[in-house]
Amino acid sequence: MTTQQLAQATRQTSEDVIEHAFDQTTRWTRDYVFDILKDLGIHYIFGVPGTNEIPIIDGTSYPENEVRYIECLHENIAIGAAMGSARMTGKPGVMVVHVTPGIAHSIGNLFNACRSQVPLVILCCQQQNELVTQEPLLASNLVDLARQYTKWAHEVRTPDEIPMVLQRAFKEAMAPPNGPVFISIPWDFTMVAIEDEDKIKGVTRISPHFTGDDAAIRQAASILSAAERPIIVAGDAVGYADAWTELQELAALLGAPVVLQSFSSLANFPNNDYHWQGELPGSQAGVQGVFKDHDAAFLVGFGAQAQLAVYKYSDGPLFPPELKQVYLTNNTWDIAKNYYGEAAIFGDIKATLPLLNGYIKATPPAGAAARNEQMQLLSKQRTADWDAYLLEAMEQEEIWSVVIAKALKDEIEERKLVDNFVYVHEAVSDGAPFQYYLPFSTNGAKPVSYYCVAGGSLGWSMPASLGIKLENVSAQGTGTKLVVNAVGDGSSLFYPQTYWTAAHEQLPILYIITNNQEYHTLQLGLQQVVDAYGSAPGYGWKPKSLDPPYLRLERPKLDFVTLAKAFGGEHGEVVETPGAVKAAIKRGIDHVLTQTTSYILDMRIAGSTPAAPSTSDCIPAQYSKQPVLDYVHEDTVKATTLSAGNAYIPTNIPSIF
Repeated sequence: MTTQQLAQATRQTSEDVIEHAFDQTTRWTRDYVFDILKDLGIHYIFGVPGTNEIPIIDGTSYPENEVRYIECLHENIAIGAAMGSARMTGKPGVMVVHVTPGIAHSIGNLFNACRSQVPLVILCCQQQNELVTQEPLLASNLVDLARQYTKWAHEVRTPDEIPMVLQRAFKEAMAPPNGPVFISIPWDFTMVAIEDEDKIKGVTRISPHFTGDDAAIRQAASILSAAERPIIVAGDAVGYADAWTELQELAALLGAPVVLQSFSSLANFPNNDYHWQGELPGSQAGVQGVFKDHDAAFLVGFGAQAQLAVYKYSDGPLFPPELKQVYLTNNTWDIAKNYYGEAAIFGDIKATLPLLNGYIKATPPAGAAARNEQMQLLSKQRTADWDAYLLEAMEQEEIWSVVIAKALKDEIEERKLVDNFVYVHEAVSDGAPFQYYLPFSTNGAKPVSYYCVAGGSLGWSMPASLGIKLENVSAQGTGTKLVVNAVGDGSSLFYPQTYWTAAHEQLPILYIITNNQEYHTLQLGLQQVVDAYGSAPGYGWKPKSLDPPYLRLERPKLDFVTLAKAFGGEHGEVVETPGAVKAAIKRGIDHVLTQTTSYILDMRIAGSTPAAPSTSDCIPAQYSKQPVLDYVHEDTVKATTLSAGNAYIPTNIPSIF
């Protein structure tokens, strides 16, 4: 045989082998993932491509799998987008990450997902199994990296256990309380040929709708019915359970104000109910002021119980010792984890509250009607004060955030989008105006109409907006026709690469940059540190400057619209005066409702760099004059913070590190 004939024979043999292989094999172990996604109706996988992940990513190329791969430019964007998708659907968000850098880059939003109980399944493609012990490039103990912020973390031992591990992972992510799960799979395990009929049968689904113990419910009802000054704290588990109606009934029965946990992940109580008092303050003295005069607290779905920058044991506990505490949630860890609870109900909130309400109706609390009447009067006063504040804001040279919030509210209501919008919040210094004015109400919105996270690791909102916009409807019945993301200038710089994915996937999102040219919340955090330890015995620390240059974003000036254009966000404008806000909001919403591209509004909420907040006189007027949300506790909170020396930090403005 000639050399040419030999070469032709060799090539023919090789092609025959390849063709034969495809005749025999149409499924590989990676297809177990798609079995599960099809069973659950999950249609997206998020990630940043790497060689190890290609076998899984390749599976999204087959139309019959009904899954799209959403390419992101950073893993923390990918996991943030998966979180947004999960929030809308109630199903696990799925992402694929690349070995050690992949999971390491994801830690910020993995932490947020853990604290906010977001169901996720993170698939990490480990280096080749036969090589990993030799410590090759990028390999490490991946499970240990992820374990702290997951419900379960595991590395697959053999291709044969992949079906069992995946079934367990998705089951656990969806089981109450929801949360992230991490699975490391050596990449060579994903390409093992399997038989066509070798499929995962399904995912076990544990119903979250279980009621609490009857004796515990009766005990809780007895304590709350006897209370003379009850208070309700609503945490994220309320919003996830879609339990507004049931909690509203309880608030009316008790005549109790409802405050929300700080950095609530959802709208955990409707803001058009007069019992609503906004979120707990972000200081130790402020929280103490809220609970100071109450004799019983119903802590429902309350997980993030110490959302503070500074806490000193010498200044006393957050809850007064005489306060009787009653708990209800679906997570045993969150029940009385910091303080003793006189009654503790382990159960689903939406299923259990009607039983609790029924027992309280049998013994109506004395004084509830009078307390309700007083809160209605306070609600009217709050409305008047906020409207007066808005009028003053319209007369300023720079933009106060209340003007943005009111313009958004008006556009949403005029366009009849109350049941078809999602507001994604990371304008950390400016939460109160948006929480007060936007229609998170019983007129059509749902708890998932508001998106935030309880973790506080910055960079959550812009990625989340991607996953939210990809889903057309939420599990709670509202739509995503209008997705608005308000984000501080500092936070927006964490992941501007988000704009590329939005453009690549043609996701029209309205991005509002609240641009104050500084890290304002960090300046407030610095003030809390100085106040707590500046003159404390054994400390006495004070910074060289209360206006450090590293908390400014002014040299050089940032051009956010041009930055977005560089990533494919071709549309946007700078808005510099209050009078220009309404028209700009209208143009932005018109654009995202009719086009396939996003729109960026650079809102100049500080015309010039504001003074450092070293005293109450130096706080910008938009904050110092801003009304509170909690009118029930306004006097006690103010008195408590004054006595603790915290007068310069408005209670509506959280400070985080």
